[in-house]
Amino acid sequence: MNGFSFRRFRAVLHKEWLQIRRDYFTLRMIILLPVLQLFLFGYAINTNPKHLPTGLITADHSQDERTLVAALQNTGYYNIIPLNSEAQGEQGLADGSLLFVVNIPPDFDRLVDRGDKPAILVDADATDPSAIGNATAALAGLSRVLDRDLPPNLRSQPAVTPFQVVVHARYNPEALTVLNVVPGLICIVLIFSTLFVTTLAITRETERGTMENLLAMPLRPAEVMLAKVVPYIVIGYVQVAIIMTIAVAVFGLPVRGSVLLVALALGLFITSNLLLGVTISTIARNQMQAIQMAMFVLMPSFILSGFLFPFKGMPVWAQWIGQVFPVTHALRVMRSVLLKGDGFMAIWPQLWPIILFIVVIGVVAVRSYRETLD
Repeated sequence: MNGFSFRRFRAVLHKEWLQIRRDYFTLRMIILLPVLQLFLFGYAINTNPKHLPTGLITADHSQDERTLVAALQNTGYYNIIPLNSEAQGEQGLADGSLLFVVNIPPDFDRLVDRGDKPAILVDADATDPSAIGNATAALAGLSRVLDRDLPPNLRSQPAVTPFQVVVHARYNPEALTVLNVVPGLICIVLIFSTLFVTTLAITRETERGTMENLLAMPLRPAEVMLAKVVPYIVIGYVQVAIIMTIAVAVFGLPVRGSVLLVALALGLFITSNLLLGVTISTIARNQMQAIQMAMFVLMPSFILSGFLFPFKGMPVWAQWIGQVFPVTHALRVMRSVLLKGDGFMAIWPQLWPIILFIVVIGVVAVRSYRETLD
Protein backbone atom coordinates (compact mmCIF):
# COMPACT_ATOMS: atom_id res chain seq x y z
CA MET A 1 0.00 0.00 0.00
CA ASN A 2 3.01 2.29 0.38
CA GLY A 3 4.04 2.38 -3.29
CA PHE A 4 2.12 3.34 -6.39
CA SER A 5 0.14 0.44 -7.82
CA PHE A 6 -0.70 0.54 -11.50
CA ARG A 7 -3.30 -2.17 -10.91
CA ARG A 8 -5.17 -0.12 -8.32
CA PHE A 9 -4.87 2.96 -10.52
CA ARG A 10 -6.32 1.05 -13.48
CA ALA A 11 -9.24 -0.21 -11.36
CA VAL A 12 -10.17 3.28 -10.16
CA LEU A 13 -9.73 4.66 -13.69
CA HIS A 14 -12.08 1.98 -15.05
CA LYS A 15 -14.63 2.87 -12.38
CA GLU A 16 -14.48 6.57 -13.25
CA TRP A 17 -14.82 5.87 -16.95
CA LEU A 18 -17.90 3.73 -16.36
CA GLN A 19 -19.41 6.48 -14.22
CA ILE A 20 -18.82 9.06 -16.95
CA ARG A 21 -20.33 6.80 -19.60
CA ARG A 22 -23.48 6.39 -17.51
CA ASP A 23 -23.93 10.17 -17.28
CA TYR A 24 -25.21 10.67 -20.82
CA PHE A 25 -26.41 14.20 -20.09
CA THR A 26 -22.93 15.43 -19.13
CA LEU A 27 -21.42 13.77 -22.18
CA ARG A 28 -23.92 15.57 -24.43
CA MET A 29 -23.11 18.91 -22.82
CA ILE A 30 -19.39 18.32 -23.21
CA ILE A 31 -19.91 17.85 -26.94
CA LEU A 32 -22.68 20.39 -27.57
CA LEU A 33 -21.21 23.36 -25.68
CA PRO A 34 -18.03 23.69 -27.79
CA VAL A 35 -20.06 23.10 -30.97
CA LEU A 36 -22.45 25.85 -29.91
CA GLN A 37 -19.53 28.19 -29.20
CA LEU A 38 -18.00 27.44 -32.59
CA PHE A 39 -21.17 28.25 -34.52
CA LEU A 40 -22.00 31.36 -32.49
CA PHE A 41 -18.55 32.90 -32.74
CA GLY A 42 -17.98 31.69 -36.30
CA TYR A 43 -21.27 32.72 -37.89
CA ALA A 44 -23.34 34.95 -35.62
CA ILE A 45 -20.79 37.60 -34.62
CA ASN A 46 -20.09 40.44 -37.02
CA THR A 47 -18.53 43.69 -35.78
CA ASN A 48 -19.04 45.38 -39.15
CA PRO A 49 -22.83 45.39 -39.70
CA LYS A 50 -24.16 46.32 -43.12
CA HIS A 51 -27.51 46.96 -44.77
CA LEU A 52 -28.61 49.10 -41.83
CA PRO A 53 -32.17 50.51 -42.03
CA THR A 54 -31.87 54.10 -43.26
CA GLY A 55 -34.74 56.51 -43.78
CA LEU A 56 -34.52 58.98 -46.69
CA ILE A 57 -36.26 62.37 -46.74
CA THR A 58 -36.05 64.17 -50.06
CA ALA A 59 -38.27 66.65 -51.88
CA ASP A 60 -36.99 66.92 -55.45
CA HIS A 61 -35.90 63.41 -56.52
CA SER A 62 -33.40 65.04 -58.86
CA GLN A 63 -30.50 63.45 -60.73
CA ASP A 64 -27.95 64.47 -58.10
CA GLU A 65 -30.12 63.10 -55.33
CA ARG A 66 -30.48 59.78 -57.14
CA THR A 67 -26.70 59.70 -57.57
CA LEU A 68 -26.23 60.24 -53.83
CA VAL A 69 -28.75 57.54 -52.91
CA ALA A 70 -27.04 55.09 -55.27
CA ALA A 71 -23.68 55.96 -53.69
CA LEU A 72 -25.11 55.30 -50.22
CA GLN A 73 -26.44 51.92 -51.27
CA ASN A 74 -23.18 51.01 -53.02
CA THR A 75 -21.29 51.36 -49.73
CA GLY A 76 -23.22 48.31 -48.51
CA TYR A 77 -23.94 49.92 -45.16
CA TYR A 78 -27.32 51.49 -45.91
CA ASN A 79 -30.67 49.97 -46.72
CA ILE A 80 -32.63 52.99 -48.01
CA ILE A 81 -36.27 53.35 -46.93
CA PRO A 82 -38.16 56.37 -48.39
CA LEU A 83 -39.96 58.48 -45.78
CA ASN A 84 -42.81 60.94 -46.15
CA SER A 85 -41.92 63.36 -43.36
CA GLU A 86 -39.39 64.24 -40.70
CA ALA A 87 -41.86 63.10 -38.05
CA GLN A 88 -41.78 59.61 -39.52
CA GLY A 89 -38.00 59.66 -39.30
CA GLU A 90 -38.12 60.78 -35.66
CA GLN A 91 -40.49 57.95 -34.85
CA GLY A 92 -38.25 55.42 -36.60
CA LEU A 93 -35.19 56.54 -34.65
CA ALA A 94 -37.15 56.48 -31.38
CA ASP A 95 -38.55 52.96 -31.76
CA GLY A 96 -35.32 51.55 -33.22
CA SER A 97 -36.71 50.60 -36.63
CA LEU A 98 -34.27 53.08 -38.22
CA LEU A 99 -30.61 53.61 -37.40
CA PHE A 100 -30.10 56.52 -39.80
CA VAL A 101 -32.25 59.26 -41.33
CA VAL A 102 -30.78 61.08 -44.34
CA ASN A 103 -32.36 64.46 -45.05
CA ILE A 104 -31.49 66.02 -48.43
CA PRO A 105 -32.52 69.70 -48.57
CA PRO A 106 -34.90 71.07 -51.25
CA ASP A 107 -33.35 72.54 -54.42
CA PHE A 108 -30.26 70.43 -53.82
CA ASP A 109 -29.21 70.49 -57.51
CA ARG A 110 -29.54 74.25 -57.81
CA LEU A 111 -27.56 74.85 -54.61
CA VAL A 112 -24.77 72.59 -55.85
CA ASP A 113 -24.67 74.36 -59.22
CA ARG A 114 -24.37 77.71 -57.47
CA GLY A 115 -21.52 76.44 -55.33
CA ASP A 116 -23.41 77.01 -52.06
CA LYS A 117 -22.28 73.66 -50.58
CA PRO A 118 -25.67 72.52 -49.25
CA ALA A 119 -25.65 70.40 -46.08
CA ILE A 120 -27.04 66.88 -46.05
CA LEU A 121 -28.20 66.11 -42.52
CA VAL A 122 -27.72 62.54 -41.29
CA ASP A 123 -29.35 61.67 -37.96
CA ALA A 124 -27.81 58.54 -36.45
CA ASP A 125 -29.02 56.45 -33.52
CA ALA A 126 -25.85 56.48 -31.39
CA THR A 127 -27.18 54.40 -28.51
CA ASP A 128 -24.88 51.65 -29.84
CA PRO A 129 -21.81 53.43 -31.29
CA SER A 130 -20.24 50.18 -32.49
CA ALA A 131 -23.23 49.45 -34.73
CA ILE A 132 -22.99 52.71 -36.69
CA GLY A 133 -19.25 53.45 -36.52
CA ASN A 134 -18.16 52.01 -39.88
CA ALA A 135 -21.31 53.17 -41.64
CA THR A 136 -20.75 56.75 -40.43
CA ALA A 137 -17.12 56.65 -41.55
CA ALA A 138 -18.26 55.61 -45.04
CA LEU A 139 -20.12 58.92 -45.41
CA ALA A 140 -16.81 60.70 -45.93
CA GLY A 141 -16.47 59.04 -49.33
CA LEU A 142 -19.65 60.66 -50.64
CA SER A 143 -18.11 64.11 -50.90
CA ARG A 144 -16.66 63.46 -54.39
CA VAL A 145 -19.51 61.57 -56.06
CA LEU A 146 -20.66 64.76 -57.85
CA ASP A 147 -17.20 65.91 -58.99
CA ARG A 148 -18.07 65.80 -62.67
CA ASP A 149 -21.05 68.04 -62.06
CA LEU A 150 -19.18 70.79 -60.22
CA PRO A 151 -19.71 74.35 -61.49
CA PRO A 152 -16.77 75.85 -63.41
CA ASN A 153 -15.70 78.09 -60.53
CA LEU A 154 -15.13 75.02 -58.30
CA ARG A 155 -13.49 72.61 -60.74
CA SER A 156 -10.09 74.20 -60.25
CA GLN A 157 -10.32 73.75 -56.47
CA PRO A 158 -9.80 70.03 -55.77
CA ALA A 159 -10.10 70.52 -52.00
CA VAL A 160 -13.59 71.99 -52.29
CA THR A 161 -16.52 69.60 -52.20
CA PRO A 162 -19.90 70.34 -53.78
CA PHE A 163 -21.82 69.58 -50.57
CA GLN A 164 -21.22 68.68 -46.93
CA VAL A 165 -22.49 65.83 -44.82
CA VAL A 166 -23.44 66.76 -41.26
CA VAL A 167 -23.83 63.78 -38.92
CA HIS A 168 -25.94 64.29 -35.83
CA ALA A 169 -25.37 61.54 -33.27
CA ARG A 170 -28.69 61.24 -31.48
CA TYR A 171 -29.18 60.16 -27.84
CA ASN A 172 -25.40 59.81 -27.33
CA PRO A 173 -23.76 62.85 -28.98
CA GLU A 174 -20.25 62.06 -27.71
CA ALA A 175 -20.56 58.40 -28.77
CA LEU A 176 -19.63 57.28 -25.25
CA THR A 177 -19.40 53.51 -25.03
CA VAL A 178 -20.29 53.61 -21.34
CA LEU A 179 -23.80 54.89 -22.16
CA ASN A 180 -24.31 51.79 -24.28
CA VAL A 181 -22.65 49.29 -21.95
CA VAL A 182 -24.11 50.32 -18.58
CA PRO A 183 -27.83 49.89 -19.47
CA GLY A 184 -27.02 46.52 -20.97
CA LEU A 185 -24.85 45.55 -18.03
CA ILE A 186 -27.84 45.89 -15.72
CA CYS A 187 -29.62 43.16 -17.69
CA ILE A 188 -26.53 40.94 -17.88
CA VAL A 189 -25.95 41.14 -14.13
CA LEU A 190 -29.58 40.24 -13.50
CA ILE A 191 -29.55 37.23 -15.80
CA PHE A 192 -26.41 35.88 -14.12
CA SER A 193 -27.70 36.35 -10.59
CA THR A 194 -31.34 35.34 -11.00
CA LEU A 195 -30.91 32.46 -13.45
CA PHE A 196 -28.13 30.65 -11.63
CA VAL A 197 -29.62 31.11 -8.17
CA THR A 198 -32.97 29.60 -9.09
CA THR A 199 -31.39 26.97 -11.34
CA LEU A 200 -29.89 25.42 -8.22
CA ALA A 201 -32.99 25.87 -6.09
CA ILE A 202 -34.84 22.57 -6.54
CA THR A 203 -31.80 20.46 -7.42
CA ARG A 204 -30.13 21.53 -4.16
CA GLU A 205 -33.22 20.54 -2.18
CA THR A 206 -33.37 17.21 -4.02
CA GLU A 207 -29.76 16.40 -3.17
CA ARG A 208 -30.21 17.46 0.46
CA GLY A 209 -33.45 15.47 0.82
CA THR A 210 -35.62 18.47 1.70
CA MET A 211 -37.59 18.09 -1.53
CA GLU A 212 -39.36 15.10 -0.02
CA ASN A 213 -40.81 17.38 2.65
CA LEU A 214 -42.17 19.74 -0.03
CA LEU A 215 -43.65 16.86 -2.00
CA ALA A 216 -45.37 15.58 1.15
CA MET A 217 -47.06 18.94 1.78
CA PRO A 218 -50.47 19.83 0.29
CA LEU A 219 -48.97 22.42 -2.08
CA ARG A 220 -49.91 23.23 -5.63
CA PRO A 221 -47.07 23.44 -8.16
CA ALA A 222 -47.89 27.10 -8.90
CA GLU A 223 -47.64 27.90 -5.17
CA VAL A 224 -44.19 26.37 -4.96
CA MET A 225 -43.05 28.21 -8.09
CA LEU A 226 -44.25 31.58 -6.79
CA ALA A 227 -42.75 31.00 -3.35
CA LYS A 228 -39.35 30.33 -4.92
CA VAL A 229 -39.53 33.24 -7.38
CA VAL A 230 -40.85 36.16 -5.28
CA PRO A 231 -37.90 36.52 -2.85
CA TYR A 232 -35.43 36.71 -5.71
CA ILE A 233 -37.52 39.36 -7.47
CA VAL A 234 -36.94 41.56 -4.44
CA ILE A 235 -33.22 40.77 -4.50
CA GLY A 236 -33.13 41.59 -8.20
CA TYR A 237 -34.65 45.02 -7.58
CA VAL A 238 -32.04 45.67 -4.90
CA GLN A 239 -29.31 44.87 -7.43
CA VAL A 240 -30.92 47.20 -9.98
CA ALA A 241 -31.09 50.04 -7.44
CA ILE A 242 -27.40 49.65 -6.57
CA ILE A 243 -26.23 49.50 -10.19
CA MET A 244 -28.44 52.41 -11.28
CA THR A 245 -27.25 54.60 -8.42
CA ILE A 246 -23.59 53.95 -9.22
CA ALA A 247 -24.18 54.36 -12.97
CA VAL A 248 -25.84 57.75 -12.53
CA ALA A 249 -23.48 59.08 -9.86
CA VAL A 250 -20.18 57.80 -11.24
CA PHE A 251 -20.65 57.27 -14.99
CA GLY A 252 -23.19 60.02 -15.63
CA LEU A 253 -25.83 57.71 -17.08
CA PRO A 254 -28.80 59.86 -18.15
CA VAL A 255 -32.29 58.85 -17.07
CA ARG A 256 -34.45 60.55 -19.68
CA GLY A 257 -37.46 58.28 -19.27
CA SER A 258 -39.68 57.04 -16.47
CA VAL A 259 -38.01 55.16 -13.62
CA LEU A 260 -41.31 53.36 -12.97
CA LEU A 261 -41.33 52.14 -16.56
CA VAL A 262 -37.80 50.81 -16.09
CA ALA A 263 -38.92 49.05 -12.91
CA LEU A 264 -41.88 47.47 -14.71
CA ALA A 265 -39.76 46.19 -17.59
CA LEU A 266 -37.03 44.84 -15.31
CA GLY A 267 -39.64 43.18 -13.09
CA LEU A 268 -40.88 41.23 -16.11
CA PHE A 269 -37.32 40.42 -17.12
CA ILE A 270 -36.39 39.19 -13.63
CA THR A 271 -39.51 37.03 -13.51
CA SER A 272 -38.70 35.45 -16.87
CA ASN A 273 -35.19 34.53 -15.70
CA LEU A 274 -36.42 33.11 -12.42
CA LEU A 275 -39.06 30.94 -14.08
CA LEU A 276 -36.49 29.70 -16.57
CA GLY A 277 -34.15 28.83 -13.71
CA VAL A 278 -36.89 26.96 -11.85
CA THR A 279 -37.77 25.06 -15.04
CA ILE A 280 -34.17 23.98 -15.49
CA SER A 281 -33.92 22.93 -11.85
CA THR A 282 -37.02 20.74 -12.14
CA ILE A 283 -35.59 18.97 -15.20
CA ALA A 284 -31.99 18.51 -14.02
CA ARG A 285 -31.17 15.57 -11.78
CA ASN A 286 -28.34 17.26 -9.89
CA GLN A 287 -26.62 20.63 -9.51
CA MET A 288 -23.96 19.81 -12.10
CA GLN A 289 -26.58 19.15 -14.76
CA ALA A 290 -28.47 22.27 -13.72
CA ILE A 291 -25.36 24.44 -14.17
CA GLN A 292 -24.62 22.86 -17.55
CA MET A 293 -28.16 23.50 -18.77
CA ALA A 294 -28.02 27.08 -17.53
CA MET A 295 -24.75 27.66 -19.39
CA PHE A 296 -26.24 26.15 -22.53
CA VAL A 297 -29.06 28.72 -22.37
CA LEU A 298 -26.96 31.60 -21.09
CA MET A 299 -24.29 31.58 -23.77
CA PRO A 300 -26.53 32.16 -26.84
CA SER A 301 -28.69 34.65 -24.97
CA PHE A 302 -25.59 36.61 -23.95
CA ILE A 303 -23.98 36.62 -27.39
CA LEU A 304 -27.12 37.09 -29.50
CA SER A 305 -28.70 39.82 -27.36
CA GLY A 306 -26.74 42.70 -28.89
CA PHE A 307 -24.89 43.53 -25.67
CA LEU A 308 -21.34 43.01 -26.93
CA PHE A 309 -21.85 42.71 -30.67
CA PRO A 310 -24.16 44.75 -32.93
CA PHE A 311 -27.50 42.99 -33.31
CA LYS A 312 -27.99 44.28 -36.86
CA GLY A 313 -24.69 42.72 -37.89
CA MET A 314 -25.87 39.19 -37.16
CA PRO A 315 -27.31 36.95 -39.88
CA VAL A 316 -31.07 36.69 -40.06
CA TRP A 317 -31.21 33.25 -38.45
CA ALA A 318 -29.18 34.50 -35.48
CA GLN A 319 -31.46 37.52 -35.10
CA TRP A 320 -34.51 35.26 -35.02
CA ILE A 321 -32.93 33.14 -32.29
CA GLY A 322 -31.89 36.25 -30.37
CA GLN A 323 -35.46 37.52 -30.44
CA VAL A 324 -36.55 34.50 -28.38
CA PHE A 325 -34.46 35.46 -25.34
CA PRO A 326 -35.93 38.06 -22.94
CA VAL A 327 -32.52 39.68 -22.43
CA THR A 328 -32.56 40.95 -26.04
CA HIS A 329 -35.79 42.86 -25.46
CA ALA A 330 -34.76 43.99 -21.97
CA LEU A 331 -31.59 45.54 -23.41
CA ARG A 332 -33.62 47.49 -25.94
CA VAL A 333 -36.04 48.69 -23.30
CA MET A 334 -33.25 49.94 -21.04
CA ARG A 335 -31.51 51.84 -23.83
CA SER A 336 -34.82 53.15 -25.15
CA VAL A 337 -36.13 54.47 -21.84
CA LEU A 338 -32.87 55.66 -20.27
CA LEU A 339 -31.20 57.18 -23.35
CA LYS A 340 -34.15 58.12 -25.57
CA GLY A 341 -36.82 58.85 -22.96
CA ASP A 342 -39.38 56.64 -24.70
CA GLY A 343 -42.76 55.94 -23.12
CA PHE A 344 -44.86 52.83 -22.67
CA MET A 345 -46.25 52.64 -26.21
CA ALA A 346 -42.76 52.91 -27.71
CA ILE A 347 -41.42 49.97 -25.68
CA TRP A 348 -44.56 47.82 -25.84
CA PRO A 349 -43.19 45.91 -28.88
CA GLN A 350 -40.34 44.81 -26.60
CA LEU A 351 -42.50 44.06 -23.55
CA TRP A 352 -45.01 41.64 -25.02
CA PRO A 353 -42.33 39.08 -26.10
CA ILE A 354 -41.09 38.99 -22.50
CA ILE A 355 -44.66 38.51 -21.23
CA LEU A 356 -45.23 35.72 -23.75
CA PHE A 357 -41.99 34.06 -22.63
CA ILE A 358 -43.14 34.24 -19.00
CA VAL A 359 -46.46 32.59 -19.82
CA VAL A 360 -44.91 29.79 -21.88
CA ILE A 361 -42.01 29.03 -19.54
CA GLY A 362 -44.35 29.31 -16.52
CA VAL A 363 -46.58 26.58 -17.93
CA VAL A 364 -43.53 24.42 -18.64
CA ALA A 365 -42.23 24.99 -15.09
CA VAL A 366 -45.51 24.00 -13.45
CA ARG A 367 -45.87 20.90 -15.59
CA SER A 368 -42.27 19.87 -15.00
CA TYR A 369 -42.75 20.21 -11.26
CA ARG A 370 -45.97 18.21 -11.41
CA GLU A 371 -44.05 15.42 -13.12
CA THR A 372 -41.74 15.24 -10.12
CA LEU A 373 -44.77 14.60 -7.91
CA ASP A 374 -45.32 11.34 -9.72
